Amino acid sequence: MGHDIQTSNSTESMTRTTHFKVPATGKSGENSPEIGKGGVLYPLEYLPKPEVPPGMNGDVLKKASMENSFSVDVPAIGKYLIETKKSLSAAISRRLSLDDDVKEGRGVTEFYVSGIQVVVRAKEGDNNSFVTELAKLKGRVTLFSRSNCRDCGAARKILRGKGLNYVEINIDVYPAREKELVDWTGGSVVPQIFFNEKLIGGLVVLNSLRNSGLLDRTAKELLESKCPDDAPGAPVYGFDEPEEERTDEMGEIVKLLRLRLPIQDRLIRMRIVKNCFTGTQLVDVIVHHLGTSRIEAIGIAKEIVRKHFIHHVSRGSYFEDGIEVYRFLEHEQFIPKCFNFRGCIDDKEPESAFRVGQRLMKIMSAILESYASEDGHHLDYLAISNSEEFRRYVNMIQSLQRVDVFALSTDEKLAFFLNLYNSMVIHAVIMRGYPEGMLERKSFVTEFQYLVGGCSYSLSAIRNGVLRGNQRPPYALVKPFSAGDNRLQIALPMVNPLIHFGLCDGSKSSPPVRFFSPRNVNAELRAAAREFFRRNALEVDLSKRTVSLSCIMKWYSVDFGNGKEMLKWILSYLDPEKAGLLSHLLDDGGVINIIYTNYDWSMNS
Repeated sequence: MGHDIQTSNSTESMTRTTHFKVPATGKSGENSPEIGKGGVLYPLEYLPKPEVPPGMNGDVLKKASMENSFSVDVPAIGKYLIETKKSLSAAISRRLSLDDDVKEGRGVTEFYVSGIQVVVRAKEGDNNSFVTELAKLKGRVTLFSRSNCRDCGAARKILRGKGLNYVEINIDVYPAREKELVDWTGGSVVPQIFFNEKLIGGLVVLNSLRNSGLLDRTAKELLESKCPDDAPGAPVYGFDEPEEERTDEMGEIVKLLRLRLPIQDRLIRMRIVKNCFTGTQLVDVIVHHLGTSRIEAIGIAKEIVRKHFIHHVSRGSYFEDGIEVYRFLEHEQFIPKCFNFRGCIDDKEPESAFRVGQRLMKIMSAILESYASEDGHHLDYLAISNSEEFRRYVNMIQSLQRVDVFALSTDEKLAFFLNLYNSMVIHAVIMRGYPEGMLERKSFVTEFQYLVGGCSYSLSAIRNGVLRGNQRPPYALVKPFSAGDNRLQIALPMVNPLIHFGLCDGSKSSPPVRFFSPRNVNAELRAAAREFFRRNALEVDLSKRTVSLSCIMKWYSVDFGNGKEMLKWILSYLDPEKAGLLSHLLDDGGVINIIYTNYDWSMNS
């Protein structure tokens, strides 16, 4: 295994970067520099020979190379590096001989010597020979997992660390595979790891094999041959499992109404209302084609409106048998902006909003576990867009069109809309691209919408309308929901300031992406706030009596409070050191200066 070693001069007067190629060391002493008389370290024979820098002849270079104890492959040989040649060479040799992480190709090693920072990285495509050998095995490693499972995450880390290519079957993404897991293992406990058709077991067994040094040998023995047909099958991509039949009786009636109602544009109060019909016409069609009484027809019409097949053009779920005008949900003006509408309304009996929210949380958590950094700060949007998980997500969100959001409790509604916001941001970045300027950002949060429970929701409507109890967005003059808007009934009654640490807008300065469970949403929001402030979102300078905060605190100061009131609120979410410094400023009664750091709007990719 080879390593790239990068050295950076730490002096203020100059910055120099030098790259070396150092072969991997085997056992102690193997491939180590030869020690000559007087303890002088001679260079490894594998190090590249220096090239002639511009303006120097071969004799000068030869002399210089004889005086050096290591070789560099840059055009100029710096005087500073020449002076530190002996200590650097010795330190590199010692470090490469002793550092197990480097020998096994794990991570990045940094150390310092004589003012130089040395960074050792495993070269891409040049991993440890045995790890490379494991990656070339013909067999298949299969990992059964679930979303938000800590043990599953640990199992992934072990398999990746060993360079073992594995196929993951997340039974929250592929629910039909759970029965197969039960048949193989006798239960649905995850993680479960298979080497070809051989069941290895869960995390405890995998960890024991690794700690005992038997994992490499076991993998090599069991994965030498191709995976047989009787092993757990790889996931089938591009196909969804068949869903249970959810026939909606009203949906069948609506299909008839679409054909029989006289849908047309009408002039009402000096404005054109498109694709509408009157309440009387709706009742007449039901009476004529279903043979019901008029009273029964009115009841059917009200139920159709309640289930969001049809809306009053201005008052949503209101219905009366008269000249008031209505239209089908698919004819609403906001429909073209709704990215979970794909040509037609889902006429099946809606699932409960709680169940749809759970499915959304699990599938998006699976996406994070596969295509995001461990801390959630960086996402691979291209990989997400090409993934089977995202394809299933796009199909699944059509179930949101007519769900009954009113049936959710306060905590369930909080988790539902937090998760919906974060998943919509990912979807919006993939479909529209990340916004570059202020005007694009405004369009990003207002024009990208979902159809949820018969109403349209943009990112701004979710954040400021629902989660903030219909508060004005920063620098806006009007509230998201006007009087009479059905969505006002969905808005949370009280603002929980912690929501701002659970919402990711796709930028580097925003909180990391995460998804919340209804049962623990408040505890998870508190943890998100603590992580946000631990990540240098707050700094205290006692000498200048200054506290620096994220611009999020400024934009939504109406939620957090102003001045010292806001700082007192923050105290509960700081680590002991920062809390002590801030308490000192608050307790002495003096003036505290609050400054807000620049917000990094670049994409979190």
